[in-house]
Amino acid sequence: MAATQGLKFLESKGIPVTLHPYDYDPNAEAVGLAAAAALGIDPALMLKTLMVEVDGKPVCCVIPSDRQLSMKKVAEAFGGKSAAMMAVAAAEKLTGYKVGGISPFGPKRAVPVAIEVSACSAERVWINAGQRGLLLGIAPAQAKAALAAQAVALIA
Repeated sequence: MAATQGLKFLESKGIPVTLHPYDYDPNAEAVGLAAAAALGIDPALMLKTLMVEVDGKPVCCVIPSDRQLSMKKVAEAFGGKSAAMMAVAAAEKLTGYKVGGISPFGPKRAVPVAIEVSACSAERVWINAGQRGLLLGIAPAQAKAALAAQAVALIA
């Protein structure tokens, strides 16, 4: 299995993770929920990485796969007036990852990151490792520290 940019980033920071490959389904209605089901993980602990624009500036939001972003809360979290999902092509160009495999770790261009606060009290969470069909298990505190992320309410 190839080391992704995300895994190289975490390794450079000395952060241990566990790897969890699964059969990626490109036709899944909700990729995060499909990944959680494939690995038998609680969807609240299977986090999805969403690329968003706040007042036209890129940011990254990491939330439980069974929840939806509140654009109002995202805008507030990043000190903006409005937020909108980033277009697929823009998200792929900015991160260097394909949608369905976007990781908050090791993107081509670093952007501010926020993690849903409700996920930060878990002992372990699962986040995309930077490739479709590959998750990494990590302690939320370590993910937050590695990303210099803020823990805030982001979900509707």
